[in-house]
Amino acid sequence: MSISISNLSKSYGEQLILNNINFEVGTGEVVGFLGPNGAGKTTTMKILTGAVSYTSGSVKICGTEVNENPILTKSMVGYLPELNPLYNEMYVKEYLLFVADTYKLGKEKHSRVEDLIIKVGLTPEFHKKIGQLSKGYRQRVGLAQALIPNPKVLILDEPTTGLDPNQLEEIRNLIREIGKDKTVLLSTHIMQEIKAICNRVIVINKGEIAADYTDINKISIFDENSFHLEVEFFDKINIQLLQQIETVSSVNCIKDNHFVCIATSDIRASIFDLASTTNNKILTIKQLERSMEDVFKMLTL
Repeated sequence: MSISISNLSKSYGEQLILNNINFEVGTGEVVGFLGPNGAGKTTTMKILTGAVSYTSGSVKICGTEVNENPILTKSMVGYLPELNPLYNEMYVKEYLLFVADTYKLGKEKHSRVEDLIIKVGLTPEFHKKIGQLSKGYRQRVGLAQALIPNPKVLILDEPTTGLDPNQLEEIRNLIREIGKDKTVLLSTHIMQEIKAICNRVIVINKGEIAADYTDINKISIFDENSFHLEVEFFDKINIQLLQQIETVSSVNCIKDNHFVCIATSDIRASIFDLASTTNNKILTIKQLERSMEDVFKMLTL
């Protein structure tokens, strides 16, 4: 596993920030790391980078314990913090070469930096000072510096905050491309980012793992034993007929002939049978799904 966290706890004095959390992330996974402010997301990410020590438990990067060999594990991790720390008076290429020197890349640094300038789309702006760049290009510089050591694990803390729609799509595409051969752990408050980029979601709340959805397409929308169906009929229909359908637990009238039915099984066939026997027509019928925002609220309130 690229990331392996076992029984991890972190305290600052008497304040417990992380409480015995566990999760693993493999190569090729792009994982959304969600949680409200103060939940422990940034602390966990800083622990993975080796910037913050941990109180107890085990944290491994590609099988190596972070506390035991911090230099090796840091060389395998690329990190873009929420507040992208850049030197505004340095030129883009100058800055990236400076970062490459900190990793002691030697003669390789020039080819590495030139490749990354192309990969992250900095070619039109690389001759400028960082302070002259737009927010989108500054984020590209941040991604480039995180990728300079060719890390196996990439940790991104709020990488798309403040970007316009065009910049958002460009950065999303870039992260998806990077995630094909690396492990990406992505923290964000933007639910659309999760759906657009990630294939897995881990939710942390009050220092504990609240949920780990290993397949984002199979997030529990409603209770597994409940089926929510919205249906609109052409003609008026007696609500009691809907209530009498087997396994239906409740029926709510939205307006006129428009209803939401909650059942313990799929009742679509029964709805069509009802329309047929009452000589009615169905205008719309759809299974309702809870949004990512709803799932997040459910897990963190």
